[in-house]
Amino acid sequence: MIECAHVPGLPRPEPEPLAVTCPDCEAAGSHPVQLRMCLVCGNVACCDSSPYRHATAHFERTGHAVMRSFEPGQTWRWCYVDKHIV
Repeated sequence: MIECAHVPGLPRPEPEPLAVTCPDCEAAGSHPVQLRMCLVCGNVACCDSSPYRHATAHFERTGHAVMRSFEPGQTWRWCYVDKHIV
C-alpha cells in the first residue's frame, strides 16, 4: 500500500458507519454491487461498479478523499485524489 497526504488527517478511531447499505441505492430502488465507507464521516455508499456510483458522488460533493471497502473481510482503502490504494 502507498501512503498519501490524506491519510494522516483521517479521524482516529475510524468513524462509525452511518448505514449498513447504500441508502441512496435503497431510495432509488437499486442494489449496490459493493459498498465503501467514507473514513472522514462514516457515509456508506456503493462503488463505481454500481449503476449510480454513490461513493464517487460523495467524494465529489464533500471532498472526503479516502474511503475503505465496507465488504466483509476486506480492509483496503482508496484515495480519490491520488487515485490509488492507500
